[in-house]
Amino acid sequence: MRIHLTTFLLGIALITGCTKTIQSPREALIEDDFAAKTFKTDKEGLSHLIALLKTVHGNIEIKFYSKESPNSVSKIVGLIKKGFYDGLKFHRVIPNFIIQTGDPTGTGRGGSGKLLKAEFNSIPHIKGTVALARGEGPDSSDSQFYIALTTLPHLDGKYTIIGQVVKGMEVVDKITKNDIIVSFSIKKK
Repeated sequence: MRIHLTTFLLGIALITGCTKTIQSPREALIEDDFAAKTFKTDKEGLSHLIALLKTVHGNIEIKFYSKESPNSVSKIVGLIKKGFYDGLKFHRVIPNFIIQTGDPTGTGRGGSGKLLKAEFNSIPHIKGTVALARGEGPDSSDSQFYIALTTLPHLDGKYTIIGQVVKGMEVVDKITKNDIIVSFSIKKK
């Protein structure tokens, strides 16, 4: 008699009372990332990293504000390193406001499943500001982030700002709804 490994593991889970749902590979990567130790901003050198966001329109480079938002930057860098953002859509594009991505479902309601405590700071929303999107509560940010297309002072102090576009703002301006992130990677300055 031949039993598939998945059937066998499911049977063990039912017998032992394990109620945890089976995760997708992407969810497993996220959980592994959070099981690892949290980055220490100065020791890990997050302030010396640049994110390279490749799109169908060209490349966007983002510098991080790791001193102002250490836990948020650490989480996003971890997700980038795991390939979480590769292939995701820009699910929200509002001209003269923002472009937004980071939801694996493409609906604006999904994320990595690990919420972050807000790290509001005094950095202003200017054109190219990168900040974490959130729900109703201040501690509801996850993997979704947006890039400001203009100055947005009414958002200052209400969202965790994690970075600034330093190259490729002309590419940001070309992004349309459902454009895909070709790849998102980290490089040293």
